Amino acid sequence: MEPMSKSFYVTTPIYYVNDAPHIGHAYTTVAGDVIARWHRQRGESVLFLTGTDEHGTKVQLKAEDNDVTPTQWVDRLVSDFWRPVLDTIDAKPDEFIRTTEERHRRGVQYFWEILKDKGFVYPAQYEGPYCIGCEEFKFPADLLPGKKDGEQLCAIHQRPVEMLEEENWFFKLSEFTDPLLDYYQLNPETIGPRSAYNEVVAFIRGGLEDISMSRSSVRWGVPLPWDEDQVVYVWFDALLNYLTAIGYGDSGKSELFETTWPADVHLVGKDILRFHAVYWPAMLMAAELPLPKQVFAHGWLLVGGEKMSKSKLTGIAPEQITDFFGSDAFRYYFLRAINFGSDGSFSWEDMRSRYTAELANGLGNLASRSAAMIGKYFDGELPAPSGYTNTDLSLQDHLANCTADADAAMLTLDFSKALAEIRSFVDAVNGYVTAEQPWVLAKDPEQRPRLATVLYTIADCLRAIAVLYHPVMPQATEILWESLGGPEALGPLADQDVTDLGWEVLPPGTAITKTEPLFPRLPEESDGEGTA
Repeated sequence: MEPMSKSFYVTTPIYYVNDAPHIGHAYTTVAGDVIARWHRQRGESVLFLTGTDEHGTKVQLKAEDNDVTPTQWVDRLVSDFWRPVLDTIDAKPDEFIRTTEERHRRGVQYFWEILKDKGFVYPAQYEGPYCIGCEEFKFPADLLPGKKDGEQLCAIHQRPVEMLEEENWFFKLSEFTDPLLDYYQLNPETIGPRSAYNEVVAFIRGGLEDISMSRSSVRWGVPLPWDEDQVVYVWFDALLNYLTAIGYGDSGKSELFETTWPADVHLVGKDILRFHAVYWPAMLMAAELPLPKQVFAHGWLLVGGEKMSKSKLTGIAPEQITDFFGSDAFRYYFLRAINFGSDGSFSWEDMRSRYTAELANGLGNLASRSAAMIGKYFDGELPAPSGYTNTDLSLQDHLANCTADADAAMLTLDFSKALAEIRSFVDAVNGYVTAEQPWVLAKDPEQRPRLATVLYTIADCLRAIAVLYHPVMPQATEILWESLGGPEALGPLADQDVTDLGWEVLPPGTAITKTEPLFPRLPEESDGEGTA
């Protein structure tokens, strides 16, 4: 029997449900969805995971503030906000994991039982600072001085930390200082971008200390199987979702686990890099499980120079943007305008400008003009080309280069570069239309063969553009695919190979129809504009 092929496994962090999602959460999910769709169109088996982190102090306190139980609080938030936002941004995960699910609880307890049996867990007294906002035990380097005497602030939340004293269970993180350093020096590509790699290696070189893996003062969490008075520290519960969602549990490893793990890429925000690139691989090493192939830390979305945050009132709900621009433009803008490994500022004005120039006037107008001319000059039937000039061949070469460059960029999570490559091809096709002037060719009967070649070239270029843009803008590209007669002539758009676009793929004689605008004209004003 042949071994089963491994699926490409991409994950977002599971999001903390102390409140409703904002565009910072949606940004990561869109990135995961786009890379999942791209790999599917490369012909690969793919598993895309997202979900919600529902335990810990913050959730317990939020529930108390709202006079409900933690279960009631997280159930309402997940059903009313976190699942619906996937539809808002048109993300299609294969798995959605909740840390309150029974499959997750069993897997967490099974994992920590193994580590305890291996001697990596022991009881000890914890004394030190803890940030409830981060749900993190803090080191001195993580803190800033406050205004009051002796007050210490979390560097991320700018709020005082709590000083905790608890009898907890500790994980022997210190034993993995050298193994992690050795691993990362041999495999530097496993952390991206390079700045994140440097940060992690510098932190490990400073020496790792054992860390509390349980809490005795928190009741809302997964109980330790050997000590019911303690729950697993929320991060050492949440990180295990990447295993429990694919069948790792008290019965061992499922077939799905065997064909999916290790993860090909964990997408995370840079503020949770340490958990994913230090604590998580140390846990996996202790359990003798393979490490993820890459942890990639993207930057923050900023509004007015501040990190996206509900607590600082800079959190913008995704629907405030999608209700005005649509989900395709949301997905395109955040991956096109911001380098995925760096911080980036959201601007309503910049998004409107890019929507108009790059989507409506660029791609949308090209598609509309093409369908209109084929309708007018060839009764809506795609003409056959009659021989190519150097100008036509140059466009074909541009497509081949664009395809290769966009694919290479997508595989390294350089979304902005990939989309710039595709847009450059769209611009080239628009330039071709301007140079060839099919409306002038149509006036001369002797130029009809040339007119046929030009209009065929434009349509086949649009066919390729639809394939390339589909992972990013699935709705608009489906409309374009319908206009080109793609479903009948070539099959589903999602089945088209994004790495091998070819030429003269769209059959002559295909019915070309004019459809609704791909990117409708924007209203002059919006309630959301003032908000964002």
